[in-house]
Amino acid sequence: MRNSKKAEADEKIRALLWYKKLKGTTNESFFYLYENEKRYLVLMGGAGSGKSIFAGRKILERVCSEEGHRILVVRKVARTLRESCFTQLCAQISDFYDPKSFKINRTELSIRCEKTGSSIIFAGLDDVEKLKSIYSITGIWIEEASEITESDFNQLDIRLRGESRYYKQIIISFNPVDVNHWLKKRFFDHKPENAEVHRSTYKDNRFLDEAARKVLEDYKNTDPYYYSVYCLGEWGVYGKTVFDSLKVNQRLNSLKNKAHEGEFLYEYDGRSIYRERFRPIDGGRVKIYAEPKAEEFFVIGADTAGEGSDYFAAQVINNETGEQAAVLHGYYDEDLFAAQLYCLGKYYNNALIGVEANFSSYPIKELERLGYKNQFVRQSEDTFTHKVVNSYGFKTTSATRPVIIADLIEEVREKPEFLNDRETLEEMLTFVRNERGRAEAQAGAHDDLVMALAIALYIRPQQKIRRENRKPKTIYNFEFEKPGKCAFGEGEKKVYI
Repeated sequence: MRNSKKAEADEKIRALLWYKKLKGTTNESFFYLYENEKRYLVLMGGAGSGKSIFAGRKILERVCSEEGHRILVVRKVARTLRESCFTQLCAQISDFYDPKSFKINRTELSIRCEKTGSSIIFAGLDDVEKLKSIYSITGIWIEEASEITESDFNQLDIRLRGESRYYKQIIISFNPVDVNHWLKKRFFDHKPENAEVHRSTYKDNRFLDEAARKVLEDYKNTDPYYYSVYCLGEWGVYGKTVFDSLKVNQRLNSLKNKAHEGEFLYEYDGRSIYRERFRPIDGGRVKIYAEPKAEEFFVIGADTAGEGSDYFAAQVINNETGEQAAVLHGYYDEDLFAAQLYCLGKYYNNALIGVEANFSSYPIKELERLGYKNQFVRQSEDTFTHKVVNSYGFKTTSATRPVIIADLIEEVREKPEFLNDRETLEEMLTFVRNERGRAEAQAGAHDDLVMALAIALYIRPQQKIRRENRKPKTIYNFEFEKPGKCAFGEGEKKVYI
């Protein structure tokens, strides 16, 4: 009995010592992940954050304590594994474990724990024949996962089916090099319930020496884009982004305002729209960030669906402050888009609306037919009479496009705090200069929201900034569909001048 109690006490002491050693050699922000058993453990971070070190350490802890594992470590290219993951794991064995307990094959790149019989094998996704021979996988670590395709990932996912009494997990570690990457869409935009997402930077790594820390921090001045993506772990783009990516990412991280999402409903008698009301709907194509006040003026820039895009977009900004007040974005038929624009303009105190006129003039003519009185007017020369004529709508040309984009770049650089819409900010990260220097959406991305915002900013001089000191009159605001909770109640009064 005494020996039994002593053995139990010794085991508790060993467990305590193990726990202290593990905690003392692991970065605090990662420590709780040792216990995480979700199928997908997604580690996104910048250089020097310690994400790969933790991934390797967790694998070794499992190999040392759980029997019968066959854990697969992969990268896109097989030859990169020897100098990265394999070398790292061998060094960690030397630092934290008894090397005599492991059998390391440096020729075939494999590691086996003699105590548990668990093993770690390595393969590149370019080594098809080796992958075909791999079976009974109970765990996977994908290093530099941004290098692989979603199809590659799916093939690995279905291979995680080996017999084991322990949980199966895929560890995914990567730098956020591209905001359009499938990893973002799959694990961040719509996070699965069986996924744990962890973000880290070099600031989370207490074991990083001062020299390495200084090298990373110096990028803040020498290469702000590199600092943003590879040091702060912010989403980046392939190519040179047009907007200040550091400020865009900082604004993305600081966003707190939640939008009222919904659609405008209205009555239509074939000639005019009346009884406009906003109906809150989760996932609605209209997002309201700031309710209009009676004394405020607003402008709306609208980009119609044109080449390479199936979306209509409109941006509402406060003409005095420049704050982004609302966004309309989605697929519409042209008449329905015009109707939503009409309602949006009325909602924002008869805002000045400037619709892009390059691909279709239908929304402009429809607004005019519906009796909307406050559209942006451009001047152009009649090619027949050579007289200056006035026309509704904004025309994007080789002369106007660089101007409106340059104005928006300056606005984002100087006043990023006035941007409230996440989708708009993310679109800015994919707005790059092509090989000819032209600013445009990256291949596979869209620029509808960027162009609509640029138009809204450009047309502001045609709208008043503030109301004159006159006696106000009272009218009723929009009605709201029920159920739903908005800033103004149904029938509540608003004061207009």
